[in-house]
Amino acid sequence: MEKIMIKQILIEQREIFEKPMGIVKRKFPQNILKNPKIVVITGIRRSGKSTLLKEFSCYYKDYSYVNFEDERFLDFTYQDFNALLESFLEINSKTKTFFFDEIQNIKGWEKFVRRLFTDKFKIFVTGSNANLLSSEIATSLTGRNLKIELYPFSFEEYLSYLVFPFKKIYNTKERAQISNHLADYFNYGGFPEVIKTKNYEELTGIYQDILIKDLLVRLKIRDSKDFRELALYLLSNISKKISYNQIKNLFKFSNTSKVKNYVDFLSEAYMFFTVTKYAVSLKKQLVNNRKIYAIDLGIINAVAFQFSKNKGRLMENLVFLELKRRNKDIFYFEEKSECDFLIKQGTQIIKAIQVTDNLSNFDTKKRKITGLLEAMNMFKLDEGLIITSDMEDELLIENKKIKIVPLWKWLLNL
Repeated sequence: MEKIMIKQILIEQREIFEKPMGIVKRKFPQNILKNPKIVVITGIRRSGKSTLLKEFSCYYKDYSYVNFEDERFLDFTYQDFNALLESFLEINSKTKTFFFDEIQNIKGWEKFVRRLFTDKFKIFVTGSNANLLSSEIATSLTGRNLKIELYPFSFEEYLSYLVFPFKKIYNTKERAQISNHLADYFNYGGFPEVIKTKNYEELTGIYQDILIKDLLVRLKIRDSKDFRELALYLLSNISKKISYNQIKNLFKFSNTSKVKNYVDFLSEAYMFFTVTKYAVSLKKQLVNNRKIYAIDLGIINAVAFQFSKNKGRLMENLVFLELKRRNKDIFYFEEKSECDFLIKQGTQIIKAIQVTDNLSNFDTKKRKITGLLEAMNMFKLDEGLIITSDMEDELLIENKKIKIVPLWKWLLNL
């Protein structure tokens, strides 16, 4: 690729990158800016990775930026990296920091980045495929990188975008406003661009881009019909337990390996997450059924079948995503009864959580409390948590404290 074309693209991209825009500050480890290691930002496409780079750029005077998603880079190969570096330095010889957006599109990128790291440059890279980045990091960048996993906006970030005031205590009117905002968040999710448009077609477009561009094309998956049907099935069964063998029989796949591979591909693109049943034995964890969760409530509502009446399952999915954002080690519990989430820290289970739309139904209340108490007793926990739509209370049962907290309050850490 000719250097004159590379320079032209870099100059044009820099102008776009530097255009003023409102930025919702995302949470990230504060040591990242001072640490000399390579910062790797991964996450689903359109979740705001480029905007996070823009936020980071505010801390650096001399930096260079490139976005490899630009179609003019289709002919760019690893052999052009040196021409890219020369172009950067000719535009700004004082460059000490590089921002590489969607760099996983270029084969061999990690060797170039390692060279820059060795030459004492500060480097930020983004990519939309967890496995692709991880495999390359494992081989060439081990010990040289710090990783950030970026999700669509949390509810707290969603409120920040709306410039909603944060307080420790809200009055009745403000709580009603929060409830309305949470209803919108439930419907359209947290993708930054969709918050503005509230457009299901845009969410469907994001879903299709992930399936086609990030997976079917890049991984050269031949059975596109099978793959699409499986993805839609998972999206329509979030917060439920899945069995690879049952899915194999349902879709008449030749073997369970095909199911596992497809689920793994979708997980690597951050479309889905799986949670294993807690067991002391790792082998038992691997063979048990898994619970499936999706990246965003908006995509579920836009693409999946009839989710309007499944608020409890959407709530559970939302709680899971928030636990992931808080970097928790998550399992589900199932013995005689079931508990939605166990949180593990080190070798110990430190928290048990149930999620339900409401506790007004006697059978639902009994089932949720029974499952929570069984988990608390097994792991010797004195306190458990039930997250509901709007109920707030505290129960003392069998000398165990059970806190009942509204979803909005838990999401805002109040």
